Amino acid sequence: MKNRTILWIFLAFTLGFALPVCSCVGSGLLAMTAMGRMAGGATTPMVTGDAVAVIWLDGAITSGPLDYFTTTGITPGRTNDLLEQAAVNPNIKAVVLRVNSPGGSVVASDEIYHALLDFEKPVIIWMGEMAASGGYYISCGGDYVFAHPDTLTGSIGVISQFINAQDLMDEIGVDVVVITSGPRKDMGSLFREMTEDEQALWQEVTDEIYAGFVELVASARDLPLETVRELADGRVYTGRQAQELGLVDEVGTLDDAIAKAAEMGGIEGEPQVIELKHTPSFFDALYGLQARSAVPTLNEVLSWAGAPSVQYR
Repeated sequence: MKNRTILWIFLAFTLGFALPVCSCVGSGLLAMTAMGRMAGGATTPMVTGDAVAVIWLDGAITSGPLDYFTTTGITPGRTNDLLEQAAVNPNIKAVVLRVNSPGGSVVASDEIYHALLDFEKPVIIWMGEMAASGGYYISCGGDYVFAHPDTLTGSIGVISQFINAQDLMDEIGVDVVVITSGPRKDMGSLFREMTEDEQALWQEVTDEIYAGFVELVASARDLPLETVRELADGRVYTGRQAQELGLVDEVGTLDDAIAKAAEMGGIEGEPQVIELKHTPSFFDALYGLQARSAVPTLNEVLSWAGAPSVQYR
């Protein structure tokens, strides 16, 4: 009898300990499952028939990671994720890229351009408010290019900007000591004026990248190099002007671009239209919430101002 009492006490203690633990474990598994479903990347809507996918490329083109709390910005990583989503879905027969960008990073623009060239399904570009410089560069990777009649596009060229704060530093009495391994290591520094030789060297870099841009446009649009050079003085064109000059194939609405995509994708009848989006993971969102600051640090400002760069912008 005594042994039975001890047994009941042991069972009661075990159950009293085990039930809360099991409950916590079960809740944890459910939470981890939910987080897994929020694992990020592109999320594919349900499609039951032949469809055209619409992907938004909106904002400046950059190589770095994106702040998931903003709705704009174009990176190769995000673009590749969305293209991969369209590639693996057998119901998606063609893609419309809705481009709205003033351009940006030279390298990121080229990465996106080649990703579009390598994409096996038809890619139709539709230019929104602006597809200028880098925005036009990536558009050249499409199989067919639409522009709204009032789109601002073109701006074929390369730009480099340097801030010279030497006079300001002298006025407020700040002296900066820079130690370099060579006389041109700090070329473009905001703490001193560029010499004429340094400007000439940077012009060579800019001209080389510009020549590549011109050659790409000439090849993509089947235009003579000299014709593109005449057009590529940095100016923007409306969609109507761009069509007349051969920089785009057609002017029209987004619906026109979708209809063309359906045609090129071999879709008969009215296609389904789905919008592909990139969803941040739970941990991306959590990290972004912790790390995000509305005010850049002094170190970030100096880094942006002092780092030499060329832009399709």
